[in-house]
Amino acid sequence: MAANRTESADATEPAGRSDLGRRMAQRRQALGLTREEVGERSGAAPSYIAYLEERAAQPGRGVMLRLADALSTSVGELAGTTVDLPPGTATAARDAELVPLDESECRRLLSTHGVGRVATFNAEGPAVLPVNYVVDGTAVAFRTSPEGELAAATGTEVAFEVDHIDDAMRKGWSVLAVGQAETVTDGAATRRLDDLARSYPWAGGDRRLWMTVAPRRITGRRIEHG
Repeated sequence: MAANRTESADATEPAGRSDLGRRMAQRRQALGLTREEVGERSGAAPSYIAYLEERAAQPGRGVMLRLADALSTSVGELAGTTVDLPPGTATAARDAELVPLDESECRRLLSTHGVGRVATFNAEGPAVLPVNYVVDGTAVAFRTSPEGELAAATGTEVAFEVDHIDDAMRKGWSVLAVGQAETVTDGAATRRLDDLARSYPWAGGDRRLWMTVAPRRITGRRIEHG
C-alpha cells in the first residue's frame, strides 16, 4: 500500500539529514529541479547541494539567500522559522488580481492530493476540520474516526476546500468542492483507497473510516500579479 511505501522511503532517508536538508529537497522536487540546476542557479557545485540536503550543514547567510532565490522561496521558509505561522504573512503584491479558474483547472489542482479542509455543520454549529485526502475518479476521499464529527456528517452536504499559498512569490490558489458526504462500506473500494493513499493521516489515531465527497459544484480562484 502507499502508506507502506512512504514508510520505506523514510527508512532510507540519509541518517544525517537536517530539517534544512529536508526542506531544500522537498522544495527542489516540488519545482521539478535537479541538484545540478539548483547549483547553477545558486552558484554552487551540485555536490554541495547534495551535501546540504543529506547532512547536518549550517550554511552562512549569503548561501541561504542564494539558495532561497534559486528555489523561489524565502530564507525563513528554508530555515523553518515560519512553520508555526499561517500562510500568507508576507506582504501582498500591489497589483494582485483574483482570477477565476475553470472546472478542469480546479480538478487538476485538486488531484495534487495533500491536506484539505472539510466544512460541515453539527449540533454545536459550523465546523471546519483538516484531513489528508486523495482523489478517486471525480470524488474526494479522506479517512476519519468512526466516532468523529465527520463520520456523523454522512448523508449531509459538506464543503471541501484545498489551497496553496506561496509567500515568497506572493501567489496562491484555492479550490472549493461542494457535495454530499458518504461513508465507504464496500471492502474492495476501501482497499483501493488504502492503495491510493500516500500516507497515514497526519493526525494519527484510529482513522480507518473512509468517506467520499462527490462534488456537485466545484469552483476555484488564483491570485496572480504582474
